[in-house]
Amino acid sequence: MKASDKIDDAAARLLAWYDGHARTLPWRVPPGSGQVPDPYRVWLSEVMLQQTTVAAVKDYFAKFTATWPTVHDLAAAEDADVLSAWAGLGYYARARNLIACAREVAGKGGVFPESEEALRELPGVGAYTSAAIAAIAFGRRAVVVDANVERVIARLFTITDPLPGSKEEIRDAADSITPDERAGDFAQAMMDLGATICTSRDPKCLLCPLSDMCTARQAGIAAELPRKTPKKARPVRTGTAFWIESDDHVLLVKREGKGMLAGMRALPDDGWSAKASGDGAPPLTADWTEVEGIVGHGFTHFLLELSVQRCEVSAREAEGEWWPIDRIGEAGLPTLFEKAAKLVLGT
Repeated sequence: MKASDKIDDAAARLLAWYDGHARTLPWRVPPGSGQVPDPYRVWLSEVMLQQTTVAAVKDYFAKFTATWPTVHDLAAAEDADVLSAWAGLGYYARARNLIACAREVAGKGGVFPESEEALRELPGVGAYTSAAIAAIAFGRRAVVVDANVERVIARLFTITDPLPGSKEEIRDAADSITPDERAGDFAQAMMDLGATICTSRDPKCLLCPLSDMCTARQAGIAAELPRKTPKKARPVRTGTAFWIESDDHVLLVKREGKGMLAGMRALPDDGWSAKASGDGAPPLTADWTEVEGIVGHGFTHFLLELSVQRCEVSAREAEGEWWPIDRIGEAGLPTLFEKAAKLVLGT
C-alpha cells in the first residue's frame, strides 16, 4: 500500500468507526442523522470545553442553552448573570470573551462566519476553536487538534519529541490524514478515539480501528506518548478572605473589571494576586475570628492557600451587596469563594 493510500484508508476507517461509536453529546449532531449543526451551540460548547472536561460541561451547556437559546439571547444578557451561570467552570476570561463574542456576532445579524480566518477575529476564538467551529458547524476542511488528537497523532506517527515543542509536527501529521469530506465528523471522530480508546493510560489498542497502522504500538511505546516537557513548579501564594455577617446576610463585593475573577461576586479579600500574597489586612475594624482550616485552590500560574476570617456587625456600613446566607449557593461565587463559604458554614 502506498503512503497516500494508507493516509486515505486511515480517514475512511476512522469515519466508519465513528458512525458506529460516536459519543452522544448534547451539542453534537449524530452522524448520518441528516441534521444541520447549529453554529451557536457548536461555538458555545467549544468555548466551554477549553481546559475543561466533557463531564463538567454537560450541565453548564444545558443551563446556558435553556436560559439563552440563541446568540441574540446571550448577547442581550446581563454580564453578571452570565458570569454567575459560568461560576465553577473556571478560567473566567473565557466567560467575558463569550459575552463579547455573542454581542459581536449578534451585532452582525447573529450569523457566525464560516472560515477559520474570520472566526479567529472573534473575541476568545483562537486557532483550535476556529478550526473546530469551521469543521463541525460548517463542514470546512480544517485541522482540529486538541489534547485527545495530539495523543492519537503522536502515537500513530511515533512523534517522540515532547510537547509543546512537537505541536507543529503533530499538526502537520494530523493535516496529512484529514479528509476533504466529512471534516466535522472526522474531527469529532479523532476526539472520541482519544477520549475513549486511545486514552492517556492503558490505551485499548485491540479496539482501535487504526491499531495496525500505529507505529508507536508496533514499537511498543504507545502508552509512553505523547511525551511532555516537565512543567515548572507553580509558586504558592497566601491570602485571606473576610466573611462579614449581619442579620443572616453576608457581605459580597464585585471584583474589579480587570484581572483575576474580574466582574465576579466574591468575599472581600486582602489583595492576593498571582504575583504576591495578600497583606492580611481586614477591610474594617471588628472583632475577627479565624475559621479553622485552609482553602486550597489552583490557578494556571500559581497555587493559593486562603485563610478565612469572620466577624459579625450590627450596621451594614461596608460597601457591597448583602446576600442572604441561606441563599449563598445562588450567588454564583467563583469556586474559590464557594469553597471559602463552605468552610465557614461547615457544609
